[in-house]
Amino acid sequence: MALFNKNKNEPSKDKKEKKLFETELTDFRDIVAPPSIEVAQNYVHLEEKYSKTYFVFSYPRYLTMGWLAPIINMDIPFDLSFYFHPIPTEQILKQLKKSVTEVQSEIIERQEKGLVRDPALETAFQDLEDLRDSLQTAQEKMFKFGLYITIYVDDKKDIEFVETTLRSMLESRLIYIKPSLFQQKEGLLSCFPYCNDLLQIHNTLNTSPLSSLFPFISFDLSDNEGILYGINKHNSSLVLFDRFSLENANMVIFAKAGAGKSYAVKLEILRSLMIGTECIIIDPENEYQSLAESVGGSFFKISLSSDSHINPFDLPEVGEDETPEDVLRSNVINLVGLMRIMLNGMTPEEDAIMDQAITATYAAKDITVDSDPKKWKNNVPLLSDLESVLETMENAEFLTERLRKFTQGSYSSFFNAPSNVNMDKELVVFGIRDMEDELRPIAMFIVMRYIWNTLRASLKKRILVVDEAWWMMKDPDSASFLYGICKRGRKYWLGVSTITQDVSDFMNSEYGKPIITNSSLQLLMKQSPATIDLVQEVFNLTDQEKYLLLETPVGEGIFFAGQKHVAIAIRASYTENQIITTNPEEITKIREAKARMEAEEQTSGLI
Repeated sequence: MALFNKNKNEPSKDKKEKKLFETELTDFRDIVAPPSIEVAQNYVHLEEKYSKTYFVFSYPRYLTMGWLAPIINMDIPFDLSFYFHPIPTEQILKQLKKSVTEVQSEIIERQEKGLVRDPALETAFQDLEDLRDSLQTAQEKMFKFGLYITIYVDDKKDIEFVETTLRSMLESRLIYIKPSLFQQKEGLLSCFPYCNDLLQIHNTLNTSPLSSLFPFISFDLSDNEGILYGINKHNSSLVLFDRFSLENANMVIFAKAGAGKSYAVKLEILRSLMIGTECIIIDPENEYQSLAESVGGSFFKISLSSDSHINPFDLPEVGEDETPEDVLRSNVINLVGLMRIMLNGMTPEEDAIMDQAITATYAAKDITVDSDPKKWKNNVPLLSDLESVLETMENAEFLTERLRKFTQGSYSSFFNAPSNVNMDKELVVFGIRDMEDELRPIAMFIVMRYIWNTLRASLKKRILVVDEAWWMMKDPDSASFLYGICKRGRKYWLGVSTITQDVSDFMNSEYGKPIITNSSLQLLMKQSPATIDLVQEVFNLTDQEKYLLLETPVGEGIFFAGQKHVAIAIRASYTENQIITTNPEEITKIREAKARMEAEEQTSGLI
């Protein structure tokens, strides 16, 4: 048997294989690093993205707070880096002393020569002296400050567009940027979270202007006028706002059932009434009846068996800037739209016949462009008058048959009667809960027309609340009418609040998005997972805001007012809650307490 001496220093075959197996062929850097990087003179190509870095090289004399907010809110991916390099105060004071001496010498020299004073020199001298005083008393410190911005785009062609947008935002504030040419790699690394300032391009700034660079702003919606909407969840401040201070006073409220949207609207109405704003409500569930009774308002029950009636043929008063011809023509067009809804659609021929019939119906009552508008109210026709006119017209037999159920049939008790409602109270509620579902859109349209005709007669600050607005969005004619009120309401000092829980039905209408864009205020409360993506797209929400609306408690949400928006919590006092609550348990307790008090009063009266 042969024996072989092995070198003790030579690793065995098993150890070599084990060592090879334990060697890391791929580490974390290989996973996160892009497959390829191309560094050009004015961009860096990172796999599928192009990046370009800019630096700020000039600032104005004054910087306002939040000037960086528009950049932060840009809808593009970018990195923003701040570098602060403190400068010793004694070093700056020596330099300022020299600068003050030079400026002062130049001012004295100009005075000795009899030259006109130079405001720029005097301003510079004053600024230098103020800065010296602040530094000497330790109220200010000086820093070398670098601000770098790296943008990311999918296509190299988009770089120029983003750069133009960026420049326009900053140069409007006298802040100027330049690209880091031939230093794009250094610029990119400077914007990475390495805290490594490779560009070394700085401006000397003191503490006060640097404080304006804080990029995150907690919006404060606290005005001197208006009402309390709730608590700002960002900073626990009060959201005090006057909706009539914006370009229009319209508002949309989107939330799922039970999220507290009606509660929030009732609270707004109650507080608006306290400052003299009249409120009109179209209430599909009679939720606002107790509120109307509590504040001494009017509640009109709209149903087939109700004593309250609204005549579709009612005409508005002719305003100072209007002509009888325009008012009459607009009313005829709206009535034709109403007839399309009532008769479940009309052909183009029937549409033309109906237009002629409505005009002839008014003419039969001496309501024409040549008659006196002040006498129109005394001769307003009814639907039965329209039926009589249609019976005399050719090719109108089918229209007449379909109209008869509103003039002679089971629907005539409401639709074929003179108006007997009065809107002279500060709060007026039209409850349509007891109206049949198939007639509810028609009833809402008729009520809306009556309200619109009435409020045009006098100029007052008013709020019109349309609850469950998706009922009106089902039909193009009623949706168009609602959109018209939202668009024209500003001229009549009117703010329209549109409430809906069915976001998809609302947005499926061609007038849904325009109503939102014509509403300066929006309140979004808890949303359904089925509709949250649509809400996020329409309101351009971030993912964080999207998840907030999915998880937010009842009575909380996001409040938009113009360009500002905050997370809000709706809060009411005990007394307000007793009036506006919709919680069945709380309502039962309130009714029981009220019954006990009445019983005690009767008992004490007998004693």
